[in-house]
Amino acid sequence: MGKKTNIISVQDISITIASFNEDDYICITDMAKAKGGESRAADIIKNWIRNRSTLEFLGTWETLYNPDFKVVEFDHFKMQAGLPTFTLSAKQWIEETNAIGIYVQAGRYGATYAHKDIAFEFGSAIAQFLSCISLKNIKDLKILKMIRQSWNGMQSAFCQKQII
Repeated sequence: MGKKTNIISVQDISITIASFNEDDYICITDMAKAKGGESRAADIIKNWIRNRSTLEFLGTWETLYNPDFKVVEFDHFKMQAGLPTFTLSAKQWIEETNAIGIYVQAGRYGATYAHKDIAFEFGSAIAQFLSCISLKNIKDLKILKMIRQSWNGMQSAFCQKQII
């Protein structure tokens, strides 16, 4: 899967945006670091993902956009949500439900990415300013991308006319 990345700055916080197949995935690890520091980022994500309302949102999103989503496994998680012994990692969520809305990059510089819809939900859960400002920055980034593509198209058309 080809991936292009951009970095946006939200109140002096660098947040990575990766584009996979024309969809934007935002690094929720970067967002969590902004809220609780680097050492707590993974815990913030795990606590968020095990929340009942988060699971219901993720299940609804996956049902809408993922034809291969495993609903039975999702129901199993949903029934356990709220129990004090229930834990769930992003990796476990992906592997057991075949989810596509969250992506985990393993390794030394590993991070958890979420589709922009899901990342905004995450941002509003941990820090309202992150979801609002991130949305604005992504829209600005998309506009710049369209302008560049239009400019490149005009340059290409001009060059072809000059050659002919």
